[in-house]
Order: sequence, then C-alpha cells, then structure tokens
Amino acid sequence: MAGKVGGLEIPSCDSCDKPALLEQAYSGRILCGQHLAKSIRKKIAKELRKQLILKKGQETTIFVAISGGKDSAVLLHALVDILGVRPDVKIIAGTVDEGIDGYRPPSLQCAEDLCKTLGVEFITVSYKDLGFEEMDTVAKLIPGMTKNNPGAPGMPCSYCGVFRRQGINYLAKKVNADVMALGHNLDDMAQTVLMNMSNGDLERTLRLAPHTNTPIDGLPPRIVPLRWIPEQEVHLYAVHKNLPIHHEECPHARGALRWRHREMVATMEADVPGTRHGLLRMADNVKE
Repeated sequence: MAGKVGGLEIPSCDSCDKPALLEQAYSGRILCGQHLAKSIRKKIAKELRKQLILKKGQETTIFVAISGGKDSAVLLHALVDILGVRPDVKIIAGTVDEGIDGYRPPSLQCAEDLCKTLGVEFITVSYKDLGFEEMDTVAKLIPGMTKNNPGAPGMPCSYCGVFRRQGINYLAKKVNADVMALGHNLDDMAQTVLMNMSNGDLERTLRLAPHTNTPIDGLPPRIVPLRWIPEQEVHLYAVHKNLPIHHEECPHARGALRWRHREMVATMEADVPGTRHGLLRMADNVKE
C-alpha cells in the first residue's frame, strides 16, 4: 500500500510506488496520475494511427473543435503533444459561441488560454455571425413554439445541436481543414449508441465518427481520438496536466434525452464494468 490519506488506505500504482489516482474497474489496473496520462496518450496515439491519414509530402490541416471543457482540452493537448512536432501537420482550434450568458464567456476564455499555452491558432464564430438566434433567445421562444406547433422539439439541445454542427463545419471550411477532430469520449459514444438502439436508428449508428474511410460529401472527415477513453479518465488527465477547463454544465441541457441515457450508461457500467466498451464495439461491428 502507498499509505494513508485522512485515515483511508491509498493503494500504490501498478507501475510505480506512487499513490494511485484511479482504479479501472473494467481492466483491474490501478494507476497514478503519471501512468494514467501515459496510458491515455498511448490509446490516443493508437487511434490516430487508425483514424488519421497523413499523405506523404503534403501538409495536413487538422481543425480541432474545442469548447473550453475537459474533453476538447485533453484532445487538443494530446494532438499537440503527439503531432505538434511534425512539419507536415498544422493544428488550428476553434470554438462556436452559442450565446449562452454566464456559461459561454468563461468557457471561451478557457479555450483561448489553452491555445495560447499550446501555441495553437484560435478562431471563433458566433450564432449571430451565422445568422442564427442566440441560444438564450431560442430557449425563451421554445414554450410558444411548442404551443403553436406540438410537433416542434421542446428542448434547446435539439436546435443547438444543428446550429453548432453548422458552426463547426463553417470554421473547418474557413481554414481549409483536411480533417476535423472532435472530443467525444467513451461515455459520449456509448450514450449515442444506446440512444440509436432505443430509437431503432441503425442509419445513425452507421454514420458515427470516425469518418476516415467514409467522409460525408463536402465536409472534411471527422476523427474522434478519445473514443475509447472514459469520461472520468479524461477529467483526471486534464487535472493532472493542469489544463484550463470550464467545469460548468450548459444551463439549457438538463432534461435532455441524452442526460437520461447518460444516467443509464453510468448505471450499467457500475453494475457491469466494460459495458461502455461493449456498446462501442458492437457499433463498430455493425459498421463493418
């Protein structure tokens, strides 16, 4: 054992004598912060070898969609760490400002601070720039919209998801990106698979990123290097690396369908460790 903290026994890391930071129930491994970060970097590098196609003698521009949150911060940090030294790779990061007062301004600052620290070009676009209403305005209009049109979506996320995707696509096109990198972690992927299963929507499962071999017409292929990294481990990596991240959840997200699937996946994972991996493996098998 590594020792006691506040009367609690803290086990030592599998790979060294330092106090453990995490016990992976799905693998049985016990890791300190340093070896957890090393493990995550190795997994991301493996995914990049699978998902990212770099053409010899040609520069590849990777647009990284960041939000100021932990997932995209870890994604950008890892990409710079792994690919930043390559002269044939250019990394540009960007954020979409949805117009959510009290939430987006501080997260935008975190995103900008991260890019400054990493030496990465940072660009933004707002919903107003794109000709959309700000999300705070949309959220206020929804009750009237659903009253007059019962078939209209009743959650801000339904509208924001469409607008935000268009914003990300706009930024990627603006910098002539060859690839778009998104920070979806294992929990995100498992939740999406479960949602698609619940709706009987095989087509959406087939369209899940990465799109290395099946790009969508007119858009750079999307890669998701964090797809096998659990959300908790992403958060611990961000804290261990002291990355500037915004911790607040979007004030309009509560009650969304994804939140319910998020709770379901978390419950299943607690009961049967490895459930998230199984859901994603199943989706991969279906795509093949």
